[in-house]
Amino acid sequence: MESEAAGVGLGGAEDVYSTTLFSRWSHGVSRRYQHLLDRCTPYIFYRWIACFFVASIYVLRVYLIEGFYIVSYGLGIYILNLLIGFLSPQVDPEILDLHDGPALPLRESDEFRPFVRRLPEFKFWYSITKAFCIAFLMTFFSAFDVPVFWPILLFYWVVLFTLTMRRQISHMIKYKYVPFSFGKQRYDGKGAASSDTKSLLKD
Repeated sequence: MESEAAGVGLGGAEDVYSTTLFSRWSHGVSRRYQHLLDRCTPYIFYRWIACFFVASIYVLRVYLIEGFYIVSYGLGIYILNLLIGFLSPQVDPEILDLHDGPALPLRESDEFRPFVRRLPEFKFWYSITKAFCIAFLMTFFSAFDVPVFWPILLFYWVVLFTLTMRRQISHMIKYKYVPFSFGKQRYDGKGAASSDTKSLLKD
């Protein structure tokens, strides 16, 4: 009985040790992966080049094997959902109008407020790249190759994309915002200082 109890104790200790070792290893891998993501954050152009490369590999594989159209359709719906989050403000202006009044500047004299996305650029890129990688792996499993007439899926996706973007553009026009930072006026105080100087000279 004592030997059996000792054997059970040793087996439990080995299980705990193996679990702790795996936990440390997975935590180390996760930290290195996160460190790699943090280092590549400033390189926007190269990140998107890598994303387009991964997407091209997936498109080429689907074209060559002539299948997995349902996977491609699901991928397209997911990317469309990410695109809407990327183009939308973090807080809906319609909700702000109901509570605090208009939040976006409507006149040139209004205070400039930078556009804050609901889905940041880095998360947008990371989600798309990860989605293409997962879809590429799914093409190696025949269970996901559901027979379907792909022109119908393509037509439905184009219609859905058109209607969704029309609604998004209407929302941009209604609340007068542009989901990009270039071309926007930035106030650094120089304009105000020059105007004050002119008024003093006139006086």
